[in-house]
Amino acid sequence: MFRFPADRIPVLCVLAFSVLDFAVYLLVDELVLLAGYFCLMIIPRAVICAWNHHHQHTMTFYSRGLNRALEFFYALHTGVTTNLWVLHHVLGHHRNFLDQSKDESAWQRADGLTMGPLEYTLNIAGTAYARGYRVGRRFPRLQREFVVYSLLTLLIVLALVWLRPLAGLFVFALPMLVSLLFTAWVTHDHHSGLDTDNPFEASYNNLNPVFNWLTGNLGYHTAHHYKQGLHWSKLPELHDRIKHRIPAELIRNQTFVLAKA
Repeated sequence: MFRFPADRIPVLCVLAFSVLDFAVYLLVDELVLLAGYFCLMIIPRAVICAWNHHHQHTMTFYSRGLNRALEFFYALHTGVTTNLWVLHHVLGHHRNFLDQSKDESAWQRADGLTMGPLEYTLNIAGTAYARGYRVGRRFPRLQREFVVYSLLTLLIVLALVWLRPLAGLFVFALPMLVSLLFTAWVTHDHHSGLDTDNPFEASYNNLNPVFNWLTGNLGYHTAHHYKQGLHWSKLPELHDRIKHRIPAELIRNQTFVLAKA
C-alpha cells in the first residue's frame, strides 16, 4: 500500500486530524468554539502543508485511487488541491528557481529588488492556481486532473458550507485560505535574496531536529533541490554527502522557520 514505510505515521496523523475536523463540523454550533478551534488548528495545518508538499513530490501510495483520496483531505487542510503543487512547484519552481524571470515562486520583482514577505505572500498565494494551470499547458493530463479535482473539491466545500454555514466556514473554507497564505509566507525565506546560478548556494537550510521532525526534513532544502524526487526520509543522508558544497551562512538551526535569523 505505502511506497515508503516512513509515511505511515504522518498519514495516520493527517487522517486523524481530518476525522477531528468532521467531528467538529457535525457536532459544534457555537461561534466561539468554532473560532477557537480554527485558531487552535493553525499550527497543525501549517505542519500538514509540509507533508502535502512531500506527497506531491513523491506519491504516498502505489494506488492511484488512494493518492487521490489522500489529496482530498490534504486539500481541506492546506487549500492545495490535486496536482497544484505538482505543476506549480515540482514542474515549475524546481525547474526555474535559479531564474527569477521564470520561477513560479519568484521572490524577486521585475526591477530586480527583493519582495518583502507580505508582498511575496500575496503574490504567490494569489496567483498559485493560475500559475499551476499555466504550467499545466505543457502537461495536459496533469492539468486535466488538476482542474477536475479542484472543481470537485470546491463543490464539496461549498456543499459543506451550505449545509452548516458557520461550521463549514471555520472548519474548512477559512482554514484552506489561511493555509495557502501561510504556505506562501514560509516559502519566502527558502531562497529570498540568493540570486545565483549555483544550486548549492541558492537555498537556506535548517538543521534543527524539531523543525525537521515536524516538517519531514524540509530543512534540508539544498538536498531537496539537488534531488527533488528523493523521498523526504532520505534527505539527511544526502545532505551529509553534499554539505561541504553548501556555504556555512546558508545553514541555520531554528525551531519554527526554515531560513534567515
